[in-house]
Amino acid sequence: MKSFYDAIKPEIMADHLQRVISKDGRFFGLACVTTDLVAEACRRHDTGPLAAIALGRALTANALLAALLKDDQRVMLKFEGNGPLSKIITEGLYTGELRGYVAHPHAEVPLKNGRIDVAAGLGKAGLLTVTKDIGVSRNYEGTIQLYTSEIGEDVAYYLSESEQTPSAIGVGVQVNSKGTILCAAGFLVQSLPPADEDLINSLENNILSLGSVTDFILNGNTPHDVLDVLFGSIPHRTLFEQALQYKCSCNQDKMKKALLTLQKEDLIKLKEERPAGVEVRCEFCGNIYLFDTAMLQKIIDDQ
Repeated sequence: MKSFYDAIKPEIMADHLQRVISKDGRFFGLACVTTDLVAEACRRHDTGPLAAIALGRALTANALLAALLKDDQRVMLKFEGNGPLSKIITEGLYTGELRGYVAHPHAEVPLKNGRIDVAAGLGKAGLLTVTKDIGVSRNYEGTIQLYTSEIGEDVAYYLSESEQTPSAIGVGVQVNSKGTILCAAGFLVQSLPPADEDLINSLENNILSLGSVTDFILNGNTPHDVLDVLFGSIPHRTLFEQALQYKCSCNQDKMKKALLTLQKEDLIKLKEERPAGVEVRCEFCGNIYLFDTAMLQKIIDDQ
């Protein structure tokens, strides 16, 4: 039986991200298409429409933040709210590999003005935690109260409050009446000090003129076109372009480490109750790893 999100609109380009910088170095921007990877995430987690849009926005925002890092670095976003979705966690690598999951993929809320209400799904009260692994002994972590619970605005608020970097972010996901992911896309523009109020006003007007980023992409435009609209008459040049994909880093060894966090008596009980072995499922991708009795005994002996 096919999942709710098996089909992907074929006209949309392959997922990728582009980054540009203004000629004077005061502004830089990123834009991306994430349609395929969002569809893959929704297929793996069998999400309903609400979870699909919320998870898709979070993955797209994560792709933008990960592109601000350096080689072998990663960033994780954790949205925790008092709504029925409860929690969304995504992780992105600088290399363009993304993964994520939502705690309650079949949660639903009433429509708001005929549209899916992501803010109500996540909940107006809660936290956004951003964790960056930048290759040092200790990860960098920042936490804020959810700002609007619309995902993109919360990430922009985090960047402004925790990193003192004024930012504008737009992330969007469109689905059709059958639940197919039609388009997922986003952009991020940041201003570096000293601030130029005239140029900032120009960028703000350009963002308004762009409208919905997903509508813009569905009309046949590219991330390059998004950035051209956003920067308008501001001279800019391309820094890099990279492919994006949904890819999980789980493996047997990592699942073994998860089992090693259990108490020895709990592992013994698992071994006795499940003679055929224990299956450990990765929350991010749904892959299942089997640990037979001999493997469990080795883990017990290592405790």
